Amino acid sequence: MSKYGLPPALTRNLRLPAIAAPMFLVSGPEMVIAASRAGVIGSFPAPNARTSADLEDWVRRIDAALSNDPDAAPWAVNLVVHPSNSRLPEDLACVVRHKVPLVITALGSPTRVVEEIHSYGGLVFADVNSVGFARKAAAAGVDGLVLVAAGAGGHTGATAGFAFVEEVRQFWDGPLVLGGAISTGHAVRAAEILGADLAYLGTSLIACTESMAAPDYKDMVVAAGAEDIVPSKGITGVTANWLKSSLIAAGYDPANMPEDKRPNFSDAQDDAKAWKNVWSAGQGVGAVRGVEPVAAIVDRLLSEYDAAAARPRFAPAEGALA
Repeated sequence: MSKYGLPPALTRNLRLPAIAAPMFLVSGPEMVIAASRAGVIGSFPAPNARTSADLEDWVRRIDAALSNDPDAAPWAVNLVVHPSNSRLPEDLACVVRHKVPLVITALGSPTRVVEEIHSYGGLVFADVNSVGFARKAAAAGVDGLVLVAAGAGGHTGATAGFAFVEEVRQFWDGPLVLGGAISTGHAVRAAEILGADLAYLGTSLIACTESMAAPDYKDMVVAAGAEDIVPSKGITGVTANWLKSSLIAAGYDPANMPEDKRPNFSDAQDDAKAWKNVWSAGQGVGAVRGVEPVAAIVDRLLSEYDAAAARPRFAPAEGALA
């Protein structure tokens, strides 16, 4: 656990120490509401709403559903802070207007939003995929760090979670979230033992009933294993993990992906064309068992988490050290 622990605003009604990670073209209002009601922090990427006006509608819907629910956990909006994202000022204004409790930044420096989110008491967590970016985000005054480690779905990191948490904990004692192939309750518990406060759940929720993923995408996730995941810059210009079958179906050769594409997030809905039939998942995909409601997935993860927490510590056999 972190030295200071999680802010009380984030632990309300939290049954499992986890965030339903914001996933492009997967996470929407229904998924956020279901996740929060199931007892994990729900979130979605702002670009999933086609326009800033649509984002306004989504935020209103989520706030109306959860603000008066005494059993709901907190929720978050993910803002893309890359300089090419021309929508950021409007999306940020919407977040501030509705006082969204948690903002998770991605693909750039959180400096552009920290002051405005803090102005109403909101929290800012920065999504980072390297130790260097973690240092920069910490210096920018964020409240928490989301470490996207190797094996994560979507835009991924290259550092193993074991090494990532250990090195970041040498300079950061605030709230820490770990992502990367965390698809079971055992893995959630392991993230805590490493020194994280929360786990990032992405791939394990792609096939949930409430996600916006296409039916074929959900079926592909259920059928896939770790060997079906291919990392490449060739789709968005930023290294991401992709389902091999979807690459092949879209006409790509998984063994010879184009790696010279440059990132540009000026119109995320144009980017959606690239993701329409080329689908992402993390290396924890083998743990996905079927298309299920979020509540059922969280219940299973909680059962696994409790079992892992109750497991006795290793004890050498009598006389083994004699």
